[in-house]
Amino acid sequence: MKRPTPPPSEPRGAASRRSGAVSRRGAPAGKAGKAGKAPVPPAPKKPRPTGPGFGSRARAWGRHHRAMLGDSLYRLVRHPLGNLLTMLAIAIALVLPAALWLTLDSARLLDAELDESATLTVYLQTDVGPAEAERIEQAVGAEAGVSQTRLISAEEGMATFQRSLGIDDTLMGLTENPLPASIVINPQSVESASMEALAGQLEQLAGVDEVRVDLAWVERLRHLADLGRRVALALGVLFGFGVLLVVGNTIRLSVESRRREIEVVMLIGATHAFVRRPFLYSGAWYGVGGGVIALLLLALGNHWLSLPVAALAASYGASFSLPQLDVAGSTILLFCSTLLGWLGAWLAVSRHLSSIRPR
Repeated sequence: MKRPTPPPSEPRGAASRRSGAVSRRGAPAGKAGKAGKAPVPPAPKKPRPTGPGFGSRARAWGRHHRAMLGDSLYRLVRHPLGNLLTMLAIAIALVLPAALWLTLDSARLLDAELDESATLTVYLQTDVGPAEAERIEQAVGAEAGVSQTRLISAEEGMATFQRSLGIDDTLMGLTENPLPASIVINPQSVESASMEALAGQLEQLAGVDEVRVDLAWVERLRHLADLGRRVALALGVLFGFGVLLVVGNTIRLSVESRRREIEVVMLIGATHAFVRRPFLYSGAWYGVGGGVIALLLLALGNHWLSLPVAALAASYGASFSLPQLDVAGSTILLFCSTLLGWLGAWLAVSRHLSSIRPR
């Protein structure tokens, strides 16, 4: 009999790999440790910590601003007398340049009316007759730069002269009229150089004896208005610095009274902007209060002086009323007062925060 042929031998390692695979696939849990270690599942990834988004930061920023706005107003209301005196000092510093501004505004209106009354007077020769005077008036009206002309005869000039002086009976004995005919001209431009050039052209016309430019008093008024504008600007700058000093000194005292509180919040990480914010709102409230009181003082002053000014203007046969601040002017005054209060507080707080070192 033939013996059965044994199966061909496997290479080394193959059997062990196969047995290991079998044990990994189907070995019982108790025997898995003997055949080989089971794979450890990977640990779940921890989520990365993320900070608050832009929306939440913006809402927190808005909440803090609203809280500081109300807190600063509450602190002002708690001490009404002292804060009212501070606002009154700010108001007085604002009233003076604002009143001068209103005065110059009325002067500008008066200057515009005087520009309309700035004229040239052309005196004709005494031997010029009525027909020749009308021809000269037409020639004058055709000149460049002439807006309007008006012929005054010799008889009309004498009658006006008599009425202005009240000497009608005295001049009745004159045998002939010594006054010449004249032409009153309203120029298109009231500039001094333009009127002087126009006067030089008119003097060259035949029958013209003299051309007089009635502009000296207008020039004086313009120089006074320019001086007033410069004085108003200088006063505005000086009193603006005064407002900064008043608000800065008040905020400095408030910072010193809350120094311990500021040191504590800076120890826990508060920034300078966080610490500065309530004081900035306090300075803005001082500016708003000073601006409102300044508007009230201007209204009271206008009401108090309106009647005497109207009576004085009526005595000269004119009508004049004191100007008042309109909505735009009142808004500008309130904006400037608020800005000055905020700026004074910012300067004072920034200067003192640089010297505070939390311990």
